[in-house]
Amino acid sequence: MNLLAYDQFLRAKAAVAPRTAVQVMPAEISAILKQHQRAAVQWAVDGGRRALFAAFGLGKSVMQIEAVRIGAERACGMGLIVLPLGVRQEFVRDAAMLGVPVKFIRTIEEATDPRGIYLTNYETVRDGKLDPRAFVAVSLDEAAILRGFGGSKTFREFMAKIAGDDRASGVKSAGIPYRFVATATPSPNEYIELLAYAAFLGIMDVGQAKTRFFKRNSEKADQLTLHPHKEREFWLWVASWALFIQKPSDLDPSFSDEGYDLPPLDVRWHEVATDHGAAGVEKDGQARLFRSTSLGLQEAAREKRDSLPTRLAKLMELRAENPDAHRILWHDLESEREALEGAIPGLATVYGSQELDHRESLVIKFSDGEIPELAGKPVMLGSGCNFQRHCHWSIYLGIGFKFADWIQSIHRLYRFMQTHEVRIDLIYTEAERDMRRLLERRWRQHNDMVDKMTQIIREYGLSHASMAGMLARSLGVERVEASGDGYTMVNNDCVLETARMDADSVDLIVTSIPFATQYEYTPSYNDFGHTDNNAHFWQQMDFLIPNLLRVLKPGRVACIHVKDRITPGGINGLGFQTVQPFSDECIAAFQRHGFAFLSRVTIVTDVVRENSQTYRLGWSEQCKDGSRMGNGMPEYVLKFRKPPSDLANGYADIPVAKDKATFTRPRWQFDAHGFWRSSGDRPLAPEMLDGLDQSAIFKLFRRHSLESVYDFRHDVRIAERVAESGWLPSSFMLLQPQSWHPDVWTDITRMRTLNSHQAHKGQEQHLCPLQFDIVERCIEQHCMAGELVLDPFGGIGTVPYMALKMGRCGYASELNPKYFLDAAAYCASVARDQSMPGLFDALEAAAPDLEKAA
Repeated sequence: MNLLAYDQFLRAKAAVAPRTAVQVMPAEISAILKQHQRAAVQWAVDGGRRALFAAFGLGKSVMQIEAVRIGAERACGMGLIVLPLGVRQEFVRDAAMLGVPVKFIRTIEEATDPRGIYLTNYETVRDGKLDPRAFVAVSLDEAAILRGFGGSKTFREFMAKIAGDDRASGVKSAGIPYRFVATATPSPNEYIELLAYAAFLGIMDVGQAKTRFFKRNSEKADQLTLHPHKEREFWLWVASWALFIQKPSDLDPSFSDEGYDLPPLDVRWHEVATDHGAAGVEKDGQARLFRSTSLGLQEAAREKRDSLPTRLAKLMELRAENPDAHRILWHDLESEREALEGAIPGLATVYGSQELDHRESLVIKFSDGEIPELAGKPVMLGSGCNFQRHCHWSIYLGIGFKFADWIQSIHRLYRFMQTHEVRIDLIYTEAERDMRRLLERRWRQHNDMVDKMTQIIREYGLSHASMAGMLARSLGVERVEASGDGYTMVNNDCVLETARMDADSVDLIVTSIPFATQYEYTPSYNDFGHTDNNAHFWQQMDFLIPNLLRVLKPGRVACIHVKDRITPGGINGLGFQTVQPFSDECIAAFQRHGFAFLSRVTIVTDVVRENSQTYRLGWSEQCKDGSRMGNGMPEYVLKFRKPPSDLANGYADIPVAKDKATFTRPRWQFDAHGFWRSSGDRPLAPEMLDGLDQSAIFKLFRRHSLESVYDFRHDVRIAERVAESGWLPSSFMLLQPQSWHPDVWTDITRMRTLNSHQAHKGQEQHLCPLQFDIVERCIEQHCMAGELVLDPFGGIGTVPYMALKMGRCGYASELNPKYFLDAAAYCASVARDQSMPGLFDALEAAAPDLEKAA
């Protein structure tokens, strides 16, 4: 193997936010801008594609206008700033101050100056009335609208027309050369929002970023948790393309903070009583004494509806303190708006079905102080509007789960240039205490994120070079070996480890390869999960597979565990999820390097758990439109064979011989091909399940499914009866379809992995451990006692652990040092247990006799 080529491949993985523009000279930037604004504009235009996360009142609109102006001049074309409704006047005022003529347009025909700067609303671009591809510099103001990464029409349109990534047609282009996003409050609780910005700016694909920095919840889609060892790296990476500014001095200690002190904030929480008379019942029919404070979406909506009169009475009580005050009333539901209009005659309200110009006119009049009181939803008015000049009091008729909209709405008043103490009144019910705690916790998380980012800027400044140096990841690994009686466990890159192994030295390969960009197990460039896409992953596998072929004995088998991948609708541009045939790509890759494809074993998975992972098989969605539903994704064990030296009869150089006395004809039938037919027992009656718990139901249904003649509708009736009894869980599939077919394994015990031991010991769990059952069957069928089983992706040692327990020898390499240490400990433990029985083994064997004696 060409190790130099492999080293060059790994080094090419290193990437930071690219600089796509020529450096801007200070003289090119308007002298009217303040020091921090000039520095931010220079940094943004130098990068070409950057995010400006400037605190409320720091002049985010001025920065965008100037950045777009300079970008448009350099690219010799028009500039466009896309705005939320109601903020047009803010940009017009700031542009006039800068001496930059701007014009609001809704169609390209209105753009009459080929070098002009134009404003438009998001709705205009989203609905196709204005194609932004006619512009050379574009900025998205309050770009949190991109938060709907995935299936939203807005994200797809903006990715296709501005970022040049049209997933629907499969066409990719360079996109608009100068593009910026700006918002004051990127959500720290929704990492997916930051990743959507990175994708839009062309910094990094969302899937690649997920893999690189996050530990994903394998049972919940897009529930991301930063790896502790990658937290600083993640925020450094974000800081390489996104500028967080809370005060001017964040950018340079010499910049003055005068005028940038926030006024006091008076937050008042008002709890109103909950009607516990409608608390409902538990699953088993037991009446609840109190309404739960752990509200789901349905319970929260019911609580909002039932408590509206009480909450409205509290709001009117607060208004009565100063009826003539300038004030904004926030609400979430249309029924709440209607209640406010009925209680406050003449109240100005904004809502979705209003004519856009009228809605914007009301917002402008309230901002200018012409209207004393305005009611609206945070999701509509919470972004971009500046109400601080005439208003410093807001009342929330209720609270909700959407932190990003909520914090934005608070900062419509609480921002720099606000001269009064800001009063915030929040009304909630007794049953919404947990919701209040959640908002407060997310507020603290938001402040923590801001502190981290401003500290990074203070530490490294705006130097791209210094940040790039800090972002350099580890390359290579110092080889460490732990070995004992029958096993070798190595901390090393599997490509480098297999390259040093002897040819024709391995009897069987059993491994679960990384699923391309799905997971990243270490912060090292050597990690196979640290790849840009599937093609990039298979490029690295091209260095490993030839080594696997070389070390495997002629005629022997490699068992490769894989699973196909799901592509979200927002990525493929189709609006619905599709399947990427990762298993087929695996077959092609192994065949390309000389392996022969032997067979495919199918392992059935839990469709309910899978839906929680991908949201692609939902019951509700199936009822809405069955045409967009696919099926559950099984796992596969793909079996490949290295051709034997003698091709005349096809036998391995060292055949895997079996004794017919132990490997019986019936056993052969199951291993080769065949069915386990019914014993003739009568079908299981649904009423037999009444009163049984879930464990008993599962076992009984499995026996029924395997022993009875299959009747699809009968089994559905059983499941419906279980649901009626309240025992059908929503988190996993209780009544799984069973199979007699030997190539479809439905009895794999999902919890039977070394992660069970890891969790018990409080240690780090492997991201996707291989089940014991899979390893057992592969080892038993394809190698003999005393032979060597290799796993190039050893993880926490499942394969060598099981090889030792089954009388074979184990060899595995693992890049993650923590996994390696755990794997070495497991192997050492089982080696000791087999060579010398311990005290606890003797006590366990003697336990029945001891109990009788007692």
